[in-house]
Amino acid sequence: MTLAGKTILMSGGSRGIGLAIALRAAADGANVAMLAKTDTPHPKLEGTVHTAAEAIRAAGGKALPIVGDVRDDDDITEAVLKTQGEFGGVDIVINNASVIDLSPSADLAAKKYDLMQDVNVRGTFMLSRAAIPQLQEAENPHILSLSPPLNLTPKWLGAHTGYTLAKYGMTMVTLGLAAEFADAGIAANTLWPRTTIATAAVQNLLGGERVMAASRTADIYADAAYEVLTTPARERTGQTLIVEDVLSDAGVTDFSKYAAVPGTPDDRLFPDIFLD
Repeated sequence: MTLAGKTILMSGGSRGIGLAIALRAAADGANVAMLAKTDTPHPKLEGTVHTAAEAIRAAGGKALPIVGDVRDDDDITEAVLKTQGEFGGVDIVINNASVIDLSPSADLAAKKYDLMQDVNVRGTFMLSRAAIPQLQEAENPHILSLSPPLNLTPKWLGAHTGYTLAKYGMTMVTLGLAAEFADAGIAANTLWPRTTIATAAVQNLLGGERVMAASRTADIYADAAYEVLTTPARERTGQTLIVEDVLSDAGVTDFSKYAAVPGTPDDRLFPDIFLD
């Protein structure tokens, strides 16, 4: 099974992990619709929804850049309708858009708390829900959310409560949809890495160049997502998956090619949050 001719509707995706997943799908000839806010270049972040679309086309896929906000219900509805109109339906929803703020509870601004809830949790729910009628008509429908397994140890519950709630909320939405639409054959899973991924968020918020150098590239996330999305939907749903485990199950034994700095041994890589 490949993603040739399949249509993906993704939140975000102008850069980083979302774009890497889109490019991996595009290599098969997939159609990728992106609902993203970045219409013009950001002073600190590379890429816009338009440059992402150009890269998707160059990689062999078809692209539909949709400028909009996953917090806006009208934008979500328009994105689903535009995707259906352009490509005939929706086979896959990827909940990629996410806001991160690791501030402790006493320091977390109320507006930032609300933003994380709106984008991460509500956005995941609303975009997925809006696409359900299209997914029900798809041959192999998938919902994939980029969020972690539910780890209720105090270490993670107390590390950054606001952000933890938002990411676990994404996971809860996804697991709920998996249960609710299991009979319809719609798979819904989450995917999370064991190590940090070299993205702008890691660079700007998690430790700068030191952590970037001890991370893996977004390609590892993209390859794992590809494995999930090409699995028959009824065979894998309601799971909180780990990137490296997915690839190991697919026969990958050597992860060295994914090191952001070639030659970095696996035991020197920086572990991601939420995983013990």
